[in-house]
Amino acid sequence: MLGIIRQKLGAGTSSATMLGQLQRIRPAASALRSFSSSAKEQMTVRDALNSALDEEMSADPKVFLMGEEVGEYQGAYKITKGLLDKYGPERVLDTPITEAGFTGIGVGAAYYGLKPVVEFMTFNFSMQAIDHIINSAAKSNYMSAGQINVPIVFRGPNGAAAGVGAQHSQCYAAWYAAVPGLKVLAPYSSEDARGLLKAAIRDPDPVVFLENELLYGESFPVSAEVFDSSFCLPIGKAKIEREGKDITITAFSKMVGYALQAAEILAKEGINAEVINLRSIRPLDRATINASVRKTNRLITVEEGFPQHGVGAEICASVVEESFGYLDAPVERVAGADVPMPYAANLERLAVPQIEDIVRAAKRACYRSVPLAANA
Repeated sequence: MLGIIRQKLGAGTSSATMLGQLQRIRPAASALRSFSSSAKEQMTVRDALNSALDEEMSADPKVFLMGEEVGEYQGAYKITKGLLDKYGPERVLDTPITEAGFTGIGVGAAYYGLKPVVEFMTFNFSMQAIDHIINSAAKSNYMSAGQINVPIVFRGPNGAAAGVGAQHSQCYAAWYAAVPGLKVLAPYSSEDARGLLKAAIRDPDPVVFLENELLYGESFPVSAEVFDSSFCLPIGKAKIEREGKDITITAFSKMVGYALQAAEILAKEGINAEVINLRSIRPLDRATINASVRKTNRLITVEEGFPQHGVGAEICASVVEESFGYLDAPVERVAGADVPMPYAANLERLAVPQIEDIVRAAKRACYRSVPLAANA
């Protein structure tokens, strides 16, 4: 990657000079994307992410994209579609298949005041770059006594897709959320994707942005407010997707949809579930979670990742520490199986939480495992 840039600027050009040249790049003149202002339009998660990148690149010339196939191919999942034509190859950089290399370049660019958005084709490949993410990006602000900010976003699909095996199916939410200095976001809906990605790009600290491949094509209703170019969601604040009084269900990313479907099933059986979309894994909105548990007196956590040392485990610890006296039943964790992801489709389904798993856990917590009719 450096070789390509150096070739354009001259063989004797230093890395610092190249980053300085990148910093002076200005976006191509173009109008912001226009959206209808109707009350509730449909928008896919893919379009939400694309529009957020587009608007932030237009608003701030320091923002640039880099990753495998983000330019000429329009993105492996078409998230960056149209951005190369609009902003040019200086701001939409196709990289070789070397995550360690281009992630290091991105962190270095952020040191110099630029705002890179680094795409991983899947977060499983971020393992190749994890030293740059944790030891360079996450720790530099602290180790420099606040003198160095690292405004960088690491984004891409996270967690299980379908039929891609153990090495391409891991959820990295708990991995990165364990690291001080990082912010970790996991959008569910189009509103989440658009508002949180804008917040991530504007944030002065490194942000790990965990998307879900299976959600890219999903459409969600969005209000006129979401289409506004100034729209932004706060980092560290969860959203109550469904209010309830009998049990609290926390989830993030794709599992929010499963939790909402489970809540509909439970409602037919007289269990009124409150569903919390975490949105932000680090910082975690402990206040919203504990306030809900103090109202419902029961808790289920849902995640695709492994159960041990997972996001759900941290939530359970928080509730036990802050709201133990309010619990009327043991906390239930619904998580992925504690095994590498199987390749066979029937086993893969068993390894990932399903809607019925959430329903069963809720019934156990509400002491309704046996149908009421059986007790008659």
